[in-house]
Order: sequence, then structure tokens, then C-alpha cells
Amino acid sequence: MIFQQFINGLVTGSTYALFALGFTLIFGVLHVLNLAHGAIFMVGAFVGLYAVTAAGLPLWVALPVAMLAAGLVSVAVDWFALRPLRRRGSSEFAAIIASLGVAQVLMSIGQTVSQTQIMRFPFGTFPILILQFWGLRISLLQIVIIVLSLSLALALLLFLFYTDFGRQIRAVAISEKTSTLLGIRPGRVYFQTFFISGALAGAAGVIIGLAFNSVHFLMGEPYLLRAFVVIVLGGLGSIGGALVGGLMLGLIQTFTVSYLSSSLSDAIIYSLLFSILLLRPSGLFGKLHIETRVVRT
Repeated sequence: MIFQQFINGLVTGSTYALFALGFTLIFGVLHVLNLAHGAIFMVGAFVGLYAVTAAGLPLWVALPVAMLAAGLVSVAVDWFALRPLRRRGSSEFAAIIASLGVAQVLMSIGQTVSQTQIMRFPFGTFPILILQFWGLRISLLQIVIIVLSLSLALALLLFLFYTDFGRQIRAVAISEKTSTLLGIRPGRVYFQTFFISGALAGAAGVIIGLAFNSVHFLMGEPYLLRAFVVIVLGGLGSIGGALVGGLMLGLIQTFTVSYLSSSLSDAIIYSLLFSILLLRPSGLFGKLHIETRVVRT
């Protein structure tokens, strides 16, 4: 029984980690909490759903289409809402409020399009196959969720640490002024960062929409709250920390629901958040630092 719950926890944690990766990427580069991330996650889910139902695309095509659409929406959020604030040298708080406003706009559009209904993927969109071994039950969808989430996380880490574009992103995150003197164009870095963040959110939206067969305009809000816990637990701005934190949160939640009570799940999760903030504010893999921000282009 405990191994079965461990597998269930890995599945849940993988979805949390995939959602949080894009969220923490924005924070790591711009030091801003992008509160529109949950709405972009919702957009990806809707695009994937309509790509399957309206366009008749197979799921393996609908997923990259959803990632592309969510990535472009994320770039648009930055271009129209956040970039003007950066150019005027506004505070991070102003960017947070702007992203919250954009989230409300996107959710209102989703509410209108869906007519406040819960949408579902057609039966058979993903093959229903249950594997049993050593007394454990795991579906093919659960395997795909774990493998895809970990693969995207690994691809992001490889991109950031082993490509020229990734090194530019890390350089801007450390010091925008110094990176500009080295010939790096911050505007190009922000474009890449927001696109990657949105694409990851779109992938998470499709995966979670499939896992629960439920797509609706408020689906991003619970995951946005969980993402706060994940990035605090793993370390603010840490990609590896977001992956580990997401998996840990999924396991904690699953074992709490299974062996204690579902009503205690949120209490334990947010108590963990408070404890981490008190005992180790930088998280498991993060580092506290103070940085002077400059006007961005």
C-alpha cells in the first residue's frame, strides 16, 4: 500500500513541479512573481482541448500546439503589461499587480468561451491502460505524466546550463547591467524566458486536464497557490529546487490524504510553508541575495 501511494505521490508531484518550473523561471530572472502564470496554464489546457475536439488533432500534436499558444500568450503578457513597467523603472510590486490584472482578463475570456462549464477531453483521447506488477497499479497516463514532466525539467536544465542562450539567461538573472556590458540583449532574454515559462505552463495544463479530465477557467488558481509552496520549499529561483519541491509536495499531500485526513492536507502544506520561511527563508536550494535593479529595455 505504501508503495502504491508513493507512485501516486510522484504523479501528483510531477504535475506540481512542471507547473512550478515556469513560475520559478520568471522569478529567477526578473525577481517578480508572475501571477498570470495560472491563467496561462488554463489557456494551454483550453487550446489543447479545442485542438483535439474542434480541430480533430491527435493528442501528440495538440500538446505542442498548446505549448506554442501558451508560450505566445506569455510573451504577450510581458510585452503589453510588464515591459512598459520595466522601461519606466517601476517596482516589482507594480509588475505583480499588473500580472494579477492580466490573469483576471484571461480568466474572464476563458469563462466566456467555456460559458462557465467544465470541459472534458473526449473518451479515448488517451488510451486507458492499467499496468499491474508486484501488487501495484499504475496507468499508462500516470507513466507518461511522470516521464514527460521529468523530461521537460531535464531539458530546461540542459538548456540553461549547456547552451549559449541559457548562459545569457543566467547572466541576466545574476546582473542585468553587467550582462549588458558583455553584449547580451536583455529584451531578447526576456522574450525567451517568458516563452519557455508559458510553454511549460501550457504542457502542464494539457497534462492536468487529461489526468483529471476537467478543463475550466479557474483551474490554474489552486496550482498557483501550490506553486508558491513549491518555490519556497525548493528555493526561490532554483530550477532544481522547483523539481524537488514539487515532488516533495506531491508526496506529502498524497500520504496526508491516505493516512491522515484529506481535511488536513492544506493545513499541513501551508504549515510547511510557514516553517520553511521561518527556518530557512532561502529554501532547500536557494540563496538569499540583495540585488539593485536597473531599468530594463
